[in-house]
Amino acid sequence: MASGVFVKDIAVTDGWEMQIVRFEPGARFPVHTHESPEFLFILEGELVQAGRRMGPGWASVAGAGTIDEDVYSEAGCVFVLVDRAQGAKRAEVLQ
Repeated sequence: MASGVFVKDIAVTDGWEMQIVRFEPGARFPVHTHESPEFLFILEGELVQAGRRMGPGWASVAGAGTIDEDVYSEAGCVFVLVDRAQGAKRAEVLQ
């Protein structure tokens, strides 16, 4: 779905999923609405979300119904994402 964004499922239980997400340098995620809460924790690199630069150790929570309009990484990043499991993946799966 989003060029340069890769997702690897690492755990799924009771309708929740945990994923490792990698943004290549310059990758940008399209505008999207959160259907349920979403939690992320930056492991390496830097992610920019609504103008806020988040580096390693930074955690973020998005509430249900909130909209992400501008999510990208200039230098690339890796983060853990926890959200409700969805049938369709939003990005390519890591090999």
